[in-house]
Amino acid sequence: MNFIELAKERYSLRSFDGRKVEQEKLDLILKAGQLAPTAVNYQPQRILVIESDEALVKLKECTSCHFNAPMALLVCADKDEAWKRTYDGKVHADIDASIVATHMMLQATELGLGTTWVGHFDPIAIVNAFNIPSNFEPVCIFPIGYPGKDAKPNPNHLKRKDLSQTVSYNHF
Repeated sequence: MNFIELAKERYSLRSFDGRKVEQEKLDLILKAGQLAPTAVNYQPQRILVIESDEALVKLKECTSCHFNAPMALLVCADKDEAWKRTYDGKVHADIDASIVATHMMLQATELGLGTTWVGHFDPIAIVNAFNIPSNFEPVCIFPIGYPGKDAKPNPNHLKRKDLSQTVSYNHF
């Protein structure tokens, strides 16, 4: 499928059927993240695969948005390793992690899996539950797995503003 078709097909999955994700598919998803561009190619992303029953229970204590997925990826960024813009010191850790996460999300879709971007989590609870180093910033959680029988996109999924509302040329 071409990229535009892939982007249209991807939606926020909130109903998983419980099947485990095969290691080969997980490896491809992680590879997509590894290949994602990052500022100055510093690659500050740090991905925690949450798949054991014990780890999934801990995850549920940190967010209500786990959707009972059989696996989740916690996407973090090492703030100490990320590029910093010289003009204002903006650290690009969260941006790089978001680019990596998006590549993984789209790869999962191509493999017939679903994800949803979860930003609604308690960052202190996540840090404590998973012993995340202080220089790592938790950016998002991806519950990941196969769509459940009742899974479907939200009715608003394909509603998009016209490009004339979101794109300007040469000035705003």
